[in-house]
Amino acid sequence: MLFELQQDDDGWPPVGSEGMWAIPLGPDRARLDNIPFFVRGVASGDVVHLETDAEGVVWAKEVVEFSGNCTIRVIPYRDGDLEGDLGAVLDLFAPLGVEGEGLEQFGLVALNVPPTADLAGVRRLLREGQDSRWDYEEGCITDDWCALDPA
Repeated sequence: MLFELQQDDDGWPPVGSEGMWAIPLGPDRARLDNIPFFVRGVASGDVVHLETDAEGVVWAKEVVEFSGNCTIRVIPYRDGDLEGDLGAVLDLFAPLGVEGEGLEQFGLVALNVPPTADLAGVRRLLREGQDSRWDYEEGCITDDWCALDPA
């Protein structure tokens, strides 16, 4: 299944669509079975509505059931103390109940933050590392994430 992506003026994301693994739930619904690297507003485990085009390509159109997971994307600085090491990013977040996957081609880590993770710890780690280790994007967040102390 594919998600259509809109690029910004800087050409990000660097692709026009993203394919994702999914578990079929019927002819027009599926549950996402991996972490999105570029799609905004979706997380692993979300259920999406599908449409098939005239060429037989299956497109995800909208989320119909949210999983409660957050998607956070991290790009470690090559000149930072992690030296761009994607595995080091994953190792730092794993003790907080977070899983993820790296995409070497773009120097990017996609994190899946389930509702059972240490949300405050994840946010704190993200913010502490922002100046010296990485930049990050909140690709899909929940009400619980938004309710965390903003400081």
